[in-house]
Amino acid sequence: MDRPSPLRATPQQLRAFEAAARLLSMTRAAEELHLSQPTVSIQLRELAEQVGLPLFEQHGKRIQLTAAGLELQDTVSEVFGLWARFESRMAELQGVRRGTLRLAAVTTAEYLLPQLLGPFCEVYPGIDVQLAVENRASILGRLDKGLDELTVMMKPPVDARLRTEPFRDTPLVVVAARNHRLAGKRVSLTELAGERWLMRESGSGCRLLAEEHFTEQGFKPQVAMSLGSNEAIKHAVAGGLGVTVLSRHALGDDPARDNLCILEVGGFPLKGAFSFVMRDNRKLSPVARAFLEYVRGV
Repeated sequence: MDRPSPLRATPQQLRAFEAAARLLSMTRAAEELHLSQPTVSIQLRELAEQVGLPLFEQHGKRIQLTAAGLELQDTVSEVFGLWARFESRMAELQGVRRGTLRLAAVTTAEYLLPQLLGPFCEVYPGIDVQLAVENRASILGRLDKGLDELTVMMKPPVDARLRTEPFRDTPLVVVAARNHRLAGKRVSLTELAGERWLMRESGSGCRLLAEEHFTEQGFKPQVAMSLGSNEAIKHAVAGGLGVTVLSRHALGDDPARDNLCILEVGGFPLKGAFSFVMRDNRKLSPVARAFLEYVRGV
């Protein structure tokens, strides 16, 4: 008698399913996982093919779990729970039951890190986190002094003393007030020549990437204001003071809620990435190594 073929689901497929089943939204699941919606849809379709039954059904604009989906949701919850307990046990065996994780991050990463630190601290409840969120110049100063084990930034400096590890893509987009005259239109960068541009402070990773792109395109923006935080820029843009370039992570799930919109500009979004930066001659603590391993697996 032939034995049934084993289910060969990947961790990525199971994470996509767990998020979609919990949120009942492909779009929100993709945003939470920082993936594109087509990628999540493909993962779920392949998983359904493995199961042999549909996992979701469409009801108007919403999705609902099928009977097979409900069964799989219970199973995935058990699997993730068992794996979390296994990780906790391994942390104990490896001496990661307690300690302090010392992190520093540029302000753009303040929207991303809580999504990583929250689940990590659930796995390692005995760990304390010391997180410094500052502008790029301050972060580079801390890095030079070796104040932190791990530093999170975009566009790390080229320095033989440093080791870098990219871990999360962060597209850069052009942002305007929701009622901007070009909202909803596909435009070229040259059509924004007359706009007032609000930019992060000189030297910030986001500004460096934007300026590199502008130079490549032969475009000279009229920089009307430089501001030291994403929140300050968002408020100024929402008030109609100009347009800007920001990480998509800085805009939240619904930019319109903050009276903002993403302009469809040729050449955008720009490709950016957050990286961990470490002193090459410094041995990481078990806590820092555990956090790196955790993020690699997310």
